[in-house]
Amino acid sequence: MTILERQDDGAIARLTMNQPEKLNALSDGMLDALQTTLDEIAEDNSTRVVTLAGEGKAFCAGHDLKEMTQGRQAEDGGKAYFADLFSRCSKLMRTIRDLPQPVIALPHGIATAAGCQLVATCDLAVAATGTRFGVNGVNIGLFCSTPMVALSRNIPRKQAFEMLTTGEFIETDRAIELGLINRAVPHDGLHAAGDDLAHTIAAKLGAAVKIGKQAFYKQLEMGLDDAYAFTGEVMVENMMWRDTEEGISAFIEKRTPEWKQD
Repeated sequence: MTILERQDDGAIARLTMNQPEKLNALSDGMLDALQTTLDEIAEDNSTRVVTLAGEGKAFCAGHDLKEMTQGRQAEDGGKAYFADLFSRCSKLMRTIRDLPQPVIALPHGIATAAGCQLVATCDLAVAATGTRFGVNGVNIGLFCSTPMVALSRNIPRKQAFEMLTTGEFIETDRAIELGLINRAVPHDGLHAAGDDLAHTIAAKLGAAVKIGKQAFYKQLEMGLDDAYAFTGEVMVENMMWRDTEEGISAFIEKRTPEWKQD
């Protein structure tokens, strides 16, 4: 069985975590499969959008606690194993953010701990109605410190801290209100809604979306003056493209633009 399935539909790469018996936990194998596949997609100019879903009754239940327990059996009590595990997980999250293509999470069921981190890390998220989100490690004595990084960059800090310290779940209505997800749809329409959003983005000029995604995250880390100076430079570069000129001309002439770039 392939633990991560990839199905390509034109410019869209659909990834499905396929370990339903483990609630698609971010096991060592799942982390490796996601990292390898996303590294490949980063170099694939034919792919413009990625969707990420989970097979079975849950999107992702976070790290594999059974594997973590086994890792503790090492002579050092698992310290080296845990350092490597959280380093690889953090690398995966940074890879998603740095990926040239937008990534759309399609959570359903539950998205807990590092699974919630995965949703928060993706650029967009469309959830099945009733999906529960939580950073629940505190319930077993393990504060979700690495999931906190993505979560606290998605939702207001007091609400993030409440989730982190209580270990309580929120559902889709609250997740929309806080900005963790874009919208919720009935479960049987989840993949269609994800495809609709993916196709809408894929129809845009790929190079513009790529430069825009890079600039979006970079300017968030800047002060206001630096952000405007940086994004001004990005827009100047963007305006110099032949396809941008074509897009403006097509808009004025009320026709479909003829893109030349990927």
